[in-house]
Amino acid sequence: MQLRFVGCGDAFGSGGRLNTCFHVSGREANFLIDCGASALPALKRLELERNDIDLILITHFHGDHFAGLPFFLLDAQFSRRTRPLTIAGPQGIETRLAQVMEVLFEHSSQAKQRFELNAVEFAPEQRQPFGAVTVTPYPVVHGDSGGPFLAYRVEAEGRTLAYSADTEWTEALIPLAHGADLFIAEAYMYEKVVKNHLSLKTLEQHLPDIGAKRLVLTHMSDDMLSRLEDVPYLAAEDGMVLVF
Repeated sequence: MQLRFVGCGDAFGSGGRLNTCFHVSGREANFLIDCGASALPALKRLELERNDIDLILITHFHGDHFAGLPFFLLDAQFSRRTRPLTIAGPQGIETRLAQVMEVLFEHSSQAKQRFELNAVEFAPEQRQPFGAVTVTPYPVVHGDSGGPFLAYRVEAEGRTLAYSADTEWTEALIPLAHGADLFIAEAYMYEKVVKNHLSLKTLEQHLPDIGAKRLVLTHMSDDMLSRLEDVPYLAAEDGMVLVF
């Protein structure tokens, strides 16, 4: 399985990094995790074939994780996509998708698609299969607006990928990432604890219980980026590729 960080930045582009969007592919699996506002130009810059993507997993409805969908869908329409596409995420995703389409491109939510588009709502901790990919969502803690908030444990082709999404520390991260082949974890701050986000030092306290085989840090603020020389873990960069 291959993971490419299409974008790994926070909401404010710290370090010049793009909004969150991860591309995961294998022999059969081909999907995105999150689709932030900058996702489409980033996908094009990396020359990734968008119309081969079968599934987009959305963790929550903040713009740096969700607002790229209207651009992605209109690009699919204009490029004459025919392959079915599923967008899966928290409760309310179908309504939220229509709303963001209308805000950014009026009347676009009513346009007849050339391809089959399905919206799927997750129930927390209920495994959901999508062909070669099986997803288990876990509720996380990231404020009062833009939710519900989900983290994902994804199983595909004999590998397990876990993603914390944006969250402060919650015990749900232990079963989420326990024994995963790759754990992508937010490390918004280095040491300071701020509401609704995770610091590296807080995460480190729980790594023995999580027991993931490999860790990569993402969604880092300027505070965290300034300390990377002191960090013994792999930090994501836009365009970086990992095989797991």
